[in-house]
Amino acid sequence: MQAVPPRRAGHDRVLLRRAVTSSFLGSVIEYYDFLLYSTASAVVFAQVFFSDLSPLVGTLASFTTFATGYLARPVGGIIFGHFGDRIGRKRMLVLSMSLMGVASFLIGVLPTYGQAGAFAPLALLFLRIVQGVAVGGEWGGAVLISAEHATVRRGLWASFTNAGAPCGMAVSTLVLTGTSAAVGEDAFLRWGWRIPFLLSLVLLAIGLFVRLRVAESPVFAAEQDQGANGRRPLPLWDVLRHRPRVLLLGVGVGLSAFVVQGTLTTYLVAYAVQGGFERQTVLNGLTLSSTLAVAGIVGWSALSDRLGRRPLVTAGALALAAYSFTLFPMLDSGSTALLVLALVVGQSLLHPLMYGPLAALYTELFATRHRYTGASLGYQLAGLGAGFAPVIFTAIRAAAGDRATLIISCVIAAFCLVTVVCISALGETSRNDLTEAAENEPTRAPAEGVTEVG
Repeated sequence: MQAVPPRRAGHDRVLLRRAVTSSFLGSVIEYYDFLLYSTASAVVFAQVFFSDLSPLVGTLASFTTFATGYLARPVGGIIFGHFGDRIGRKRMLVLSMSLMGVASFLIGVLPTYGQAGAFAPLALLFLRIVQGVAVGGEWGGAVLISAEHATVRRGLWASFTNAGAPCGMAVSTLVLTGTSAAVGEDAFLRWGWRIPFLLSLVLLAIGLFVRLRVAESPVFAAEQDQGANGRRPLPLWDVLRHRPRVLLLGVGVGLSAFVVQGTLTTYLVAYAVQGGFERQTVLNGLTLSSTLAVAGIVGWSALSDRLGRRPLVTAGALALAAYSFTLFPMLDSGSTALLVLALVVGQSLLHPLMYGPLAALYTELFATRHRYTGASLGYQLAGLGAGFAPVIFTAIRAAAGDRATLIISCVIAAFCLVTVVCISALGETSRNDLTEAAENEPTRAPAEGVTEVG
């Protein structure tokens, strides 16, 4: 493929800033909506939509609807990836944001189980699937629009999309807890929980205003010019035919990051509340750790431009494997300080070490002609770990009793070791040039002294 034509440096910086701002803000809004559901599923939905079930079974049912959103994410990645690779990244980003905003608003106006019976949880399930499709299409486009605008420090600029996830979690948790504190517990369970979902329309308007000003990716534009007259295979078929090994290894690399994410941001919330902590206390700790995670993701990702993706992801996976055995003893202590410390160390320091570099890593695995599809599919298949971890761990707790927490820690550690094996087999990706076809496997050379290429 021909190199991307030279562009004016000042103009490039403006376009890059717009792309990164759009990606970060769009990610914040998308994950505000998507992760608002995760917090609500842990503290509200079992009582609102599954009120005819016991508390434990109701929580399991609530987490199951939560998990369906993650099941739908690979579907969204394939659909949006196909059109993003064919007609452009920007159009798909506008569509995914609109779809998410409308679905979240409609959740806010759903009737409860007491008002509509079985229709209420079924409608909730459908809208959760729509959310999953939307966020499945959002991530790949947002990462690519930043990474493909960057000419240096690709890990840093791509990471702002991943940083939007904990920021969205912090905003959603803050709005949820602020609403609860403002209206009181009883009113919150009756109608107050709807307010954060209804606010989605306001965030959607802000996000679309910013996103519509972003230019299309120059790497994609060059690819279109080069291949406009040629016949190209379907992006999904192209990935499955030419990059199946890379796709599978990419899923394995990201899987543990999502298992840990689902554990820290969803399962531990329900576990701590059921263990006697005040809901507001737990949500405050989650808000703090989510806010600090933004700096962790950006900081570790910037370092991956110097040291490479592989060393940081490996270190994060090994650290979290060990840390998983301290999580539940800290929560079982009953100490608020240890609860907050567990969340902050896990979500703000160790998880970003493994999660932050993934944004750049996934973009570096695939050629431009199928990059949206390949990166989205790999990332969203790995994301199933976050959707199913709370369901699996709740079931383990129901079946294993006192031994459950040790079993859960072993499961987390095992997933982390899978990541270590897969990143070792995959090799270093930070030297890959996004303007090239990238048909060869990522280099396995040591990553020291990596110089970023755009």
